[in-house]
Amino acid sequence: MPTDGATIQLRIHELRQLFNSIDPSPFRERDLDPDCEEFIVSWAREQPPAELAADVPSAVHSHFAREAALQELHRRRILREGRLSLAVGLVLLVLCEGTAALVPAAGLGTPGEIVREGLIIAGWLVMWHPLEVLLYGIWPVVRERRLLERLAAADVRLTTRLEPVATATA
Repeated sequence: MPTDGATIQLRIHELRQLFNSIDPSPFRERDLDPDCEEFIVSWAREQPPAELAADVPSAVHSHFAREAALQELHRRRILREGRLSLAVGLVLLVLCEGTAALVPAAGLGTPGEIVREGLIIAGWLVMWHPLEVLLYGIWPVVRERRLLERLAAADVRLTTRLEPVATATA
């Protein structure tokens, strides 16, 4: 139970519901109803200790800060992969374009033209992955990192919320 106190809400229709109906003692000396006592004790057991509750904001902040740092590492790894893929893709594109330029399309006819166009297409297909990674693959990671950074800086409060009391009027 927190040392700074907590509120336990009991919903009763009549005051006598709090007390043991078998106990004939005067009002101040009466025993609580066993069900009422069980409810109060079980509710108090569920309350987090004050020191644990005080650690919640810093634990949430540090968790999301670590997750944001991991997303930053992931972003760097994607960029490294994208740059390496771009370097390999550019080399292969130059090789494919150069080889296509050397193929005598006029002398070989249709088969030569197919080989030449196939090399050009293959060269540009090799560029697909690096361009996809560098142009589109990085942004979801950046958005996720920004979200995690906002969560790491968020105001965290621990409260206990009880269900609202339903009232009826006749």
